[in-house]
Amino acid sequence: MNTTSNPTSEPIFNAQELGALAHLYRGEMYRSKIWRMRLDTTTNWAVATTGIALSVAFSNRENSPTPLILVGLLVMVFLIIEGRRYRYFDIWRTRVRTLEVDFYGPILRGEGVRTDNGWNLALAKDYEHLRFHISYLEAVGRRLRRNYAWIFAIQGISYLAKISIHPTPLRTLDEMWARAAIGMLPGQMALLIGALWHISWILLAILTLRQQRALGRVGGPAEYEDSILSTIRSKKSPRC
Repeated sequence: MNTTSNPTSEPIFNAQELGALAHLYRGEMYRSKIWRMRLDTTTNWAVATTGIALSVAFSNRENSPTPLILVGLLVMVFLIIEGRRYRYFDIWRTRVRTLEVDFYGPILRGEGVRTDNGWNLALAKDYEHLRFHISYLEAVGRRLRRNYAWIFAIQGISYLAKISIHPTPLRTLDEMWARAAIGMLPGQMALLIGALWHISWILLAILTLRQQRALGRVGGPAEYEDSILSTIRSKKSPRC
């Protein structure tokens, strides 16, 4: 197979190979879709369990706020699972983006099939030696910023609201310490541990913000010119 991009040479891929690449793209797109659905599944679990904990805690003024603490731990487990799933999802998404940018992109620009940047060799090597393209912390940080930060924030705010208004509105700090106590654990210590936990995930979300190596990120309108919208608008007839 010729891997050069010389226009005077024979085609880089023959018809059968181009068909195989098209099927390869469809297969990688399908795998990316399946792993995307798995990500949505764990997120749905986190949202559902948080909703149940809120219902239990606020259904009666005498109910304990402990379910809100326990659901925070459970959501953390979901985040750990989703971080691992996101690393696998990124493998298939990276392959899809490689085919879209380096294979289909030049064809759509009328340049034909090109391999001068070596994308075909890099993709072949990726199939030979399967590896993750992003770190676990980056994966967790991305899911944290997209979804789980909001869930943790709702859980934390709900917990503070629960101990502040139930069974009666707070009047003194001593009442807060008493309501926040968990068994033999003093209320001051329980609130300190909770504050450290929320500070830790906020720091993780911020520190992993600069480690965004994942492909396929969607840019905002201000980051680049939207060529598709510009093309469509240019073909619209002017209003009378």
